[in-house]
Amino acid sequence: MPRKKKGIEKRVPPPDPKYGDPRVSKFINVMMKDGKKSKAMKIFYKAMEIIEKETGEDGYEVWKKAMENVKPLLEVRPRRVGGATYQVPYEVPPHRQESLAMRWLVQAARERKGKSMEEKLAAELIDASKNQGGAIKIKENVHRMAEGNKAFAHLRF
Repeated sequence: MPRKKKGIEKRVPPPDPKYGDPRVSKFINVMMKDGKKSKAMKIFYKAMEIIEKETGEDGYEVWKKAMENVKPLLEVRPRRVGGATYQVPYEVPPHRQESLAMRWLVQAARERKGKSMEEKLAAELIDASKNQGGAIKIKENVHRMAEGNKAFAHLRF
């Protein structure tokens, strides 16, 4: 057991150069493949430009709204009790809400049909800001699982 510190400090990535938001930097890191950060940054900023052209709104604001809409409130975790495994619903902590939302947005954008990743990401963010799209479906499925297993909520501690 550690003798000095009580907990591990969360590492926060440095803020991104354009918006000055560490969450944008984290989103870019989630999008990145094979360590190609500059390519992920280009994709994200190009998607913001596409959003501004299509909607007439600020791309950053659309991104923030999409993130808020995709964040899950509940999720299920397996819990083993007496030889049986139950799916027990838990509330999702805020830092995990953000990381799940980022992961689901990128995953849904990659699964979309489209020409380029910039266009797919822009379309997914616009849809998510309107409570539509693949990432919202993933969130709804997670919530449905949690609602269906509400009977096992007494098994958490």
